Amino acid sequence: MDHPHVTLSPQADLQRRRLIQAAGLASVAGLSPWALAQGKPPTAQVNTTKLAITDTEVTVGQLHSATGTMAISETGAIQAEQLAIDQINAMGGILGRKIKVIKEDGASDWPTFAEKSKKLLINDRCAAVFGCWTSASRKAVLPIFEKENGLLYYPTFYEGLEQSKNVIYTGQEATQQILYSLDWAKTEKKAKTFFLIGSDYIWPRTSMKIARKHVENFQKGKIVGEEYYPLGSTNFGSLMNKIKLQKPDCIFAAVVGGSNVAFYKALKAAGITGDKQLLVTLSVTEDEMTGVGGDNFKGFYSSMKYFQSLDNENNKKFVAAFKAKYGKDAVIGDVTQAGYLGPWLWKAAVEKAGSFDVAKVTAASPGIELKTAPEGYVKVHANHHLWSKSRIAMGMPDATFKVVAESPDLIEPNPFPKGYQ
Repeated sequence: MDHPHVTLSPQADLQRRRLIQAAGLASVAGLSPWALAQGKPPTAQVNTTKLAITDTEVTVGQLHSATGTMAISETGAIQAEQLAIDQINAMGGILGRKIKVIKEDGASDWPTFAEKSKKLLINDRCAAVFGCWTSASRKAVLPIFEKENGLLYYPTFYEGLEQSKNVIYTGQEATQQILYSLDWAKTEKKAKTFFLIGSDYIWPRTSMKIARKHVENFQKGKIVGEEYYPLGSTNFGSLMNKIKLQKPDCIFAAVVGGSNVAFYKALKAAGITGDKQLLVTLSVTEDEMTGVGGDNFKGFYSSMKYFQSLDNENNKKFVAAFKAKYGKDAVIGDVTQAGYLGPWLWKAAVEKAGSFDVAKVTAASPGIELKTAPEGYVKVHANHHLWSKSRIAMGMPDATFKVVAESPDLIEPNPFPKGYQ
């Protein structure tokens, strides 16, 4: 079929010649004319370390427990990270490239996390990985990320005492979560004696070590009990007797994953309820509440930086988008929200760096702020943690949380606090 003859104006003809000329230059630079038309930098320029990046796509990894005892806690992060990636792709991606995700299941097993991180970094050449929940899984993958110069966005509140050039920590560290909640218990609830309870691995043990030092050395209070239970444990009968014997002003808990369900059911069965006993936990979010149940947790308190009920415009949009994608009954917990921040912070750092190279992205990260964060506002510190607020909320019978206290200002992250080592 003959094409009708079109006469171009001098300006249009000049534009056409420039495009043809640019296309020729682009092919020399290894950039397709299509990529050039999209106004994006050439792949060779934004990827000097052989990551899985093409003219149209950038590959990232997701590494969480989709199965096992930690799935109750990690599923939300998987969903939120995917939501952020979908939203970024709908806006045109990053540096003109759509994000492709490779999902791996750490299966609540630390050696599996290590093995899968090797696959994502060495075989799949992922430009970034969003993953892990427990500190045990993070510690298992950390040497691999550092050796291979990978980039991990880690969404869980954790014990601090760590800083890596290869990790951006989007959850709270200990001083932002633990110290704030202990001070609240003392000031607002007049608590002087504390009973510490945790799952038996690095995060709860280190958190309780910090809590003990804070109570004894700084608050001049007393620890009247300290107990740890294996991950996945469901037998808390003897613990209830110990609590009843000691009568602490405050139970301070860091039980994780599926064990929470058995723990709070045991408390209720023993008559240890929120109307009679102050309990502050570091590890029950809306995600765990789906298993624990509002009846078993009502009147107890959780210390987090984010709750689904936060009343701000950013959060309303986030909750609406999350429920539109995952169903009206989907719930959003603290780590879910911190997971959602990961892809957005990565996007901002890549665009600031003008490159996907890990060294350039991490160098560009400090000072990046996210004004659209559902929790309100966050900013990346030079130590790769986030400035954020701390909050305490009470569990309600319908399994939601009511925020009762909030730090007046953003709390500066301090992963290596003096006097707590």
